[in-house]
Order: sequence, then C-alpha cells, then structure tokens
Amino acid sequence: MASSLPSVPQLAAEARRVYGQVFGEDAPQVAVCAPGRVNLIGEHTDYNQGFVLPMALPMVTVVVGSQTSDQHVTIVTATEDADEPRRVDFSLPSDGSPLSPGLPSWANYVKGVIQHYRAPPVPGFRAVVASSVPLGGGLSSSASLEVAFYTFLQQLKPDDGDKVSKAVACQQAEHTHAGVPCGIMDQFVSVLGREGHALLIDCRSLEASPVPLADPGLVILITNSNVKHSLTGSEYPMRRRQCEQAASILGKASLRDATMKDLEEAKARMDDVTYRRARHVIEEIDRTVQAAEALKRGAYKEFGKLMVESHNSLRDLYEVSCRELDELVSAAMEVEGVFGSRMTGGGFGGCTVTLLQAHAIDRTILHIQERYGGTPTFYVTTPSEGARALSLS
Repeated sequence: MASSLPSVPQLAAEARRVYGQVFGEDAPQVAVCAPGRVNLIGEHTDYNQGFVLPMALPMVTVVVGSQTSDQHVTIVTATEDADEPRRVDFSLPSDGSPLSPGLPSWANYVKGVIQHYRAPPVPGFRAVVASSVPLGGGLSSSASLEVAFYTFLQQLKPDDGDKVSKAVACQQAEHTHAGVPCGIMDQFVSVLGREGHALLIDCRSLEASPVPLADPGLVILITNSNVKHSLTGSEYPMRRRQCEQAASILGKASLRDATMKDLEEAKARMDDVTYRRARHVIEEIDRTVQAAEALKRGAYKEFGKLMVESHNSLRDLYEVSCRELDELVSAAMEVEGVFGSRMTGGGFGGCTVTLLQAHAIDRTILHIQERYGGTPTFYVTTPSEGARALSLS
C-alpha cells in the first residue's frame, strides 16, 4: 500500500551513523532538516509572478556536521539515487572567487548555497546528507537540499535570520549552480512551511498567507509515477521563454498583470503555441486564488474541480504532462471519495497529488494500482513544518 517514510529522528540517526563511519570518533555538532513540498495548485505560475498553493511535506533532507578549523569542506551523501561520487572534497576560495559547478551534480546545489550565503565568509566544515525526498519526482528534492544546507550554515555562522531572503538565496543557488531558472515557490515553502497549513504565496510580492488544511477527514495522496524527468532539459527554459515572449507582446512586465481579455485581443499577434502557454498561466493564477478561498471554506469538491481543470490545462495548453500522469489522474478520479487530482511539479513524469476523504485511501490506492501500467509509489501526507535545527541529544 502506501510507502512508510523514515521519520526525521530516524534519518538523523542514519546521517550520524554515516558521519561516524566516514569521520571517525567525533560526533557531529549540528543537525538540521528542510522539507520537500507538493504543490496543490498553481503550476508554472511562480516564474510568471503569480500565485502558488504548496505545502511542506513530512519528507525531508537532513544535514549533520561540524565546523572545521581550516577552509576545507567535505560532504558525503547517504542518498542512494544521487549521482557518483557520493563524497566531495574542496577548499573554500580565500579571495571570494566563485565556486564553480561540476560533477557530481548533487554537490552543485551545496556549492551554490555556499556562494549565495548571506553572511560570508563561510567556515570549513564536514557534513553528511540523508534524504527521504525522492529525487526527480517533482517534490523538490533540490530545494530541500539547498534549504537544509543554508540552515546548516546558519548554525555555523548565523546570518540575520530573514526567512524570505534565505529562500531567495537558495533560489539563486539553483539558478547559478544547477542551471535551472526556477521560480521562488520550492525554496519559499521549504523555509516557511507550517504544520497543518498550505501556503498561498504571492510570487511577486513574496508575501504568503497560511491556509488551514488540518481536517482529520482529509488526506493528500502523492502518487509517484516513477517516470523520471530532468528539468534542465530544453523544455522548462523553453516554457519560461514562451511566457516572457507572451508578456512582451502584451506589453506587460509579466503574465501576472495580464487578463484573458488582454490575451484574446492580442491573439492575432502571437503564434498558437505562445497563446496556449499564456492562456494556461493566466487562468491558472486565477484558479489558484479561487482554490485557496475554497479550501478556507472547506469547499473540497470545488477545490477538487479546480485541481482537475489545472491538470487538463497543463496537459492540453502547457503540454508538460505525459501518458503516465494522465493515467494516474483519470484512475484516481474514478474512485468515490476523491475530490480532485492533478500532476504536480514541473511535469514530464514525477508525481500526481490527490485530495480525498481519509476513509477512501485504501480503495483509491488499489484502484490506481489496477489501472496504472507502471509501478507507482504512494505517500499519504499532511502539511508539515518548514526548515529547522534538530536536537542532537
């Protein structure tokens, strides 16, 4: 049935065990964690300055480690799906020159965070990473790693503690060192997530309002298609360029400022693909605001309907879904007790998110297993806390 995730204390214990194996006797001085996220609605709207409605997950990346007396850094990952080598060693440049990205790719996220840390210079350290966020599943394993490392550095050499600036620094790390021109959502919710709440984030003003999501009769099922995607491929940057092009034709700073009336009036001045991309974004921004209102009222059927509309738009207008995700969504929607389901994350594989009544969880999982051609993994989740330091006692 649903996969059981290691708890935060279990992951921290595993990271400490590996730390002892690699570095010998001294126990780590610091432990922190930062969550992955699932986006309930508002897909591909964040880099268009729109609204998103994610929640932090109980899946986390844990970092344990200690400061060293020199400028040397050693990082080991216990994450099995990470690319080799699982250990990296490098020296921090004393002249402030940039740390250049390279291989293994997982270490680039860490180098980016060191580069953009807001209280330089960073001291030398050794650290072990362990994570329960599946890689390449669209649940923000990368943001979880970035934010966990930023939180780790805050314990070694505190910055001013500003949470929004922390999220922005982690977003920059992904831009410069992982080559992904992502929006702010993933890092923001990993830093600022709240237990029992989704977060309605305005990606233009960087303001967030918590939306209660703690009804005990409700669960959020994440289904991993186990079809992998890589966003640094051409598709993600291409979608971003198409949106910028549409905004430019409309004479707007971003699609956040555009209405469907603006788009229809300019339809003759853009090609069909650009029109469809812009239409998805403009309507999705509107859907996200409506969905947050519905959730506040406990109008779960209305919320579910908006989720399905979002999926159909991502499939037909934005063209980032795939056969496997479409199969998972239509299978979920056949089950009584399911309010809504949609692909979540960048697309081209990864996960779906489904809002359903708690009592329907087993039959929903069984039905999806019968109907889906692949081998899905299921996670039953509730909104969880953002990044935090952990006790080592």
